[in-house]
Amino acid sequence: MADYERQKMNAAIEAARYVKDGMTIGLGTGTTSYYLIRELGRRVKEEGLHITAVCTSKRTEELARENGINITDSIQSTIDLTIDGADQINFYGTLIKGGGGALLREKIVAYNSKEMYVIVDSRKIETVHFGSFPLPVEIVPFLHMKTVDNLKIFCKNTDLRRTDKGEIFVTDNGNYIADMHMDRIEDPVDLERSLKSIPGVVEVGLFNGIAKRIFEGTENGCNIYKITQKGIEREETYFDR
Repeated sequence: MADYERQKMNAAIEAARYVKDGMTIGLGTGTTSYYLIRELGRRVKEEGLHITAVCTSKRTEELARENGINITDSIQSTIDLTIDGADQINFYGTLIKGGGGALLREKIVAYNSKEMYVIVDSRKIETVHFGSFPLPVEIVPFLHMKTVDNLKIFCKNTDLRRTDKGEIFVTDNGNYIADMHMDRIEDPVDLERSLKSIPGVVEVGLFNGIAKRIFEGTENGCNIYKITQKGIEREETYFDR
């Protein structure tokens, strides 16, 4: 049985090697980002690494502070590098993100970065059934069910995200999330454009043309892919971490 937690850890550790002294870093949200933050915290303490982080959620900010990483939400220059996870990746490097509910801040940070690297386990690259992971869409609370109805024009199986207690899930921005169970997305660029034209939609969990590298963790190391116009291409492979 695959050890996905070890894969996530290996991807995060390898990506953390690209973080250099003096950088401003965008830190993602989610289980894979946990291992990244922990590794960067280790480098801060043991190697004297000096970095400043822009966090994509309150959870990430708390974790970064616990690991001794300097935090800011006001930067004057471009973010050097954002490292974040993904819920699914297609052959051309388009991401589905937002499973953790932080897609708006994640996209703002990634868009304003010189580069974005993605850290994932071996389940996340899906070249055939991209879209089998539900597509998150952040929407404003005002008339939110009307917005959900408009989303259902594109996907009938769309529902409002709720917590384990059955309450409406609320993002750090005070918004709601609708999850679109599409099974397969043929044209993510056109879909993102269409969904964002709906009044009430704040952001869509499709990241088109933003990521530059993918770090796919294995149980013994990490595969590194670069994203080109032709698709994802293996760049390097590391073993025996």
